[in-house]
Amino acid sequence: MPSDAYAGVNRQVTDAVTQTNVKVVGEAPAGAVAAAAQAMAHAIGLAMENATQTQGGMQQVNNTTTAALIAIITQAKPGP
Repeated sequence: MPSDAYAGVNRQVTDAVTQTNVKVVGEAPAGAVAAAAQAMAHAIGLAMENATQTQGGMQQVNNTTTAALIAIITQAKPGP
């Protein structure tokens, strides 16, 4: 590129654009890591919520089974 290609552009403008580009490129990895960490935290939160819901469902099954067995026991006739 010829040296006079940017002769009409103020050096302060080109310097500001260059600094902005360097800043954006420098901050991109940190932003990507932060986004990945946030996505991981969200996924773990959903997994914990699912585990809690499953545990609650199993407790309902346990309660129903216990009630059915108690009904069977109370209806049993004594032996000979």
